Amino acid sequence: MSVLSSVSITVPGTTANLGPGFDCIGAALTLYNEFKFTRLDIPPYLEGVKITVTGAEAERVVTDESNLLYQAFVKFYQHTEQTPPPVEIEIHLGVPLARGLGSSATAIVGGLVGANLLAGEPLSQLEVMELAIALEGHPDNVVPALLGGCRLAATGVEGEPQRHREHREWEVCEVPWCEEIVPVVAIPDFELSTKQARQVLPTEVSRADAIFNAAHLGLLLRGLETGKGDWLRAALQDRLHQPYRKALIRGYDAVYSAAVEAGAYGMVISGAGPTLLALTDKAHSQAVAQAMTAAWMEEGIKPEVRSLCVDTQGAQINSKFQTIN
Repeated sequence: MSVLSSVSITVPGTTANLGPGFDCIGAALTLYNEFKFTRLDIPPYLEGVKITVTGAEAERVVTDESNLLYQAFVKFYQHTEQTPPPVEIEIHLGVPLARGLGSSATAIVGGLVGANLLAGEPLSQLEVMELAIALEGHPDNVVPALLGGCRLAATGVEGEPQRHREHREWEVCEVPWCEEIVPVVAIPDFELSTKQARQVLPTEVSRADAIFNAAHLGLLLRGLETGKGDWLRAALQDRLHQPYRKALIRGYDAVYSAAVEAGAYGMVISGAGPTLLALTDKAHSQAVAQAMTAAWMEEGIKPEVRSLCVDTQGAQINSKFQTIN
């Protein structure tokens, strides 16, 4: 019998919310974390896991059972009522930690995909996705990390009869992304926790603000598809989270002004922040990146600014090794 003993997986980082799409829209980006899982015959430690980490900020990642990647790995086996095998995990970091670029989502998706493969793939991709959403708490990062592209997620029809179709808790659709639109990320040299960013949000919003965001999310979807600049400039406005969170990001207004003056359609907070995301066209991407860098440097902040692309592949299995028992 063939048993999968080792697998390597690459998972893209993400940007979520995109202005008015709070907690429901996200896009995979061309920066990646890599995870390798190797089944062990004998636990190297009492915990049954050995974790090594390389890459930027590797020293900040915990290497015991509390590691988020391993927690997702174990959750999969609990969900499928199996015992997790002793495993060696190798992590190579390419997505900055606690910067609003989906590093936690890569860990959740990587842990679930790796566990599913080692367990013989008892879950479908849809089932893995819904388990990832349940672990993360919202879909905007984990869905594009798993599937790639730009994705919009909404809950399924409540109370719908299941006899005519497979039951789904979530409906996910791909959002076409015009190739001319370039995401430029400005990653500062400080962190902002998701918990802190959520604490500043109001518990209720006005009807006017809800209507505003619904209209602008609809416009954003069409703007991303067509690349029409006027639509994107209007669509990136938001009233649900950014007006409250931008106060937590030093230099936000200066970077915003610099990006727009250099030719960006607009700028938003990536995920919970503090990374800032500008959308621009190819002709202005370099100027926008330089302007965002200069603006933050004037605020005493040293950013890493990168022009990226939307990753269309999502989580990718790089290699499998099989043993015969």
